[in-house]
Amino acid sequence: MVSINIICVGKLKEQYLKEAALEYSKRLSKYCNLNIIEIQDEKLPDKISEKNIDEIKDKEGNKILSNIKKDSYTVALDLNGKQYKSEEFSEKIENIKIRGYSTINFIIGGTLGISGEVLKTSNELVCFSKMTFPHQLIRIFLLEQLFRAFKISNNETYHW
Repeated sequence: MVSINIICVGKLKEQYLKEAALEYSKRLSKYCNLNIIEIQDEKLPDKISEKNIDEIKDKEGNKILSNIKKDSYTVALDLNGKQYKSEEFSEKIENIKIRGYSTINFIIGGTLGISGEVLKTSNELVCFSKMTFPHQLIRIFLLEQLFRAFKISNNETYHW
């Protein structure tokens, strides 16, 4: 059974998001070993400069990188990434498993995004939408799409 690590900056704050994450985590337990690794987000100064942004992204990025094992496949969620249809995303996960990876990491950055170093070390960049969403909500989108992907790959019905 494949292990899926969702490495994300920040915690879920709203109760409804926590409940959604818990529900999808339960559903996914049939298909994978799911680990959600929450990285402490850095405090943002009142006035932020480009230098501050880079420093914060680098600090958060180092924490992310410390949770990635060398023999795993890493997907960073980024606006410049490839967009997939649900069926293609399911096929992508199956292909990663076929290539011998037992662990797949999904990276969700913080408010300011993901550091260049994390993006460089990722095997792939994926974009869920060109629209901007809170990173807490993207976590729920990812969990739902992972659940849908496993249902598709197992030829199980799921509302399309």
